[in-house]
Amino acid sequence: MDLDIKNKLLIGRSEWCALPDLHIPAIKAKIDTGAKTSAIHAFDIQRFTREEKEWVRFSLYPLRSRTDISVKCEAMMYDERHIMSSNGHKEHRYIILTSLRLGNTIQTIQLSLSNRDPLTFRLLLGREALAKRVLIDPSTPYRQGIYKRADIERLYSKIEID
Repeated sequence: MDLDIKNKLLIGRSEWCALPDLHIPAIKAKIDTGAKTSAIHAFDIQRFTREEKEWVRFSLYPLRSRTDISVKCEAMMYDERHIMSSNGHKEHRYIILTSLRLGNTIQTIQLSLSNRDPLTFRLLLGREALAKRVLIDPSTPYRQGIYKRADIERLYSKIEID
């Protein structure tokens, strides 16, 4: 049993994160220890081959209320799996590896691509991404800080938006 809690990052039930490899400077994440795999909202998902390796190209709206901000992403495909959603529906998904910045930490996580359009959070962080790294305070959100609207505007003004 790992009792070394002083070296773990304290997070809330939801957090602002960044996905630097995908050029996403800020995205709200739901912390979900009931989910094994993490997932991101993706649409227009296209599988393709580059230099004899499988890749995926997709778009996403990183901010739920802002369909004017769409980011096109490409990543090498790590795996593909059938994943059971919270409503019991099995879905075939592509899995990528990408960096996640949460608080002052950066780590590589597996991320499944899924249409999360009807859901509140564009990013879901499952237990594989969180294990042995964090302590979760379910009583409060955003223990690692909150972005104001002006912060979001500034961050997204620096990237190329679709």
